[in-house]
Amino acid sequence: MSKVAVVKGDGIGPEVVDQALAVLSVLDLDLDITEYELGGSRYLNDGFILSDEVLAEWKSFDAILLGAVGHPEVEPGLLERELLLKMRFDLDLYVNQRPFVSTEGKGHDFVVVRENTEGAYVGEGGVLRKGTPKEVATQGSVNTRFGVERCIRYAFGLAAQRSNKLHLVHKTNVLNYSGDLWSRTFKEVSNEFPGVETNYHHVDAACIHMVENPGTYDVIVTDNLFGDIITDLAGAVSGGIGSAASANLNPDRTGPSMFEPVHGSAPDIAGQNKANPVAAIRSLALMLEFLGFAGQAERVDKACDQASGDTTTEIGQSVVGALS
Repeated sequence: MSKVAVVKGDGIGPEVVDQALAVLSVLDLDLDITEYELGGSRYLNDGFILSDEVLAEWKSFDAILLGAVGHPEVEPGLLERELLLKMRFDLDLYVNQRPFVSTEGKGHDFVVVRENTEGAYVGEGGVLRKGTPKEVATQGSVNTRFGVERCIRYAFGLAAQRSNKLHLVHKTNVLNYSGDLWSRTFKEVSNEFPGVETNYHHVDAACIHMVENPGTYDVIVTDNLFGDIITDLAGAVSGGIGSAASANLNPDRTGPSMFEPVHGSAPDIAGQNKANPVAAIRSLALMLEFLGFAGQAERVDKACDQASGDTTTEIGQSVVGALS
């Protein structure tokens, strides 16, 4: 029996996760589900965000399903640093995998593999003379051979399972240190996958291709910051961010992997039954595939393709109906 932690979170998080759980209920799978109350609302209530004790408890779990976190009354960045990034770093969720399939007849189907534990998000940097006319702020990007290589190796393995086509996206003409590490590692690992066709695009060029011809890509591998940006763009050209799912993976399975919709908590529409739950349901499908239920995951994805309705519950029930 696989153990799954569920964190509904804030804003529209509980609404979309409830629909994902309704979908899960009709699949009749043997999962042990434990719900945790975490997020901005919990923090405002008692100051709790995420403890080492909860992280230690999660080490015995197989997966985490997360709705969304974010609250307008919580200091910006606090939940991102102390909950989301803490989960990624402490649980070693070093691959962020986001699939994008066209829902508007454009015919593309590609995956972005984003390095998830290094780069600009590690918090390296500082500030001098803050608040003065001579203020100086620095923000570094930390890239290690170990971290870059394991992400690139994962992407090659994924490409080999799909259409044997892999693009590296970076900005090597300007970021000559980190870009050099990424490009050298990419080339060296490619020697182990002679059947995979490789290519390179600067990140700005990749943005153009995603808009004009997203079918250019099958698998993209990139760093943390660039991956964060281009996956939002990819969601926009693939039917909207409301249908974009993601998997934060620990491929070595030394702890749980975490699955979440790409969208945020959207407090402006929370409680109004307006949120699209498809991203959360597709995230559930990614989780099921990771847990070994590939057939059920495919059924859920196909049901999402047929989803219709004007409200959160109507869309969720249409997916449930397609599975029943």
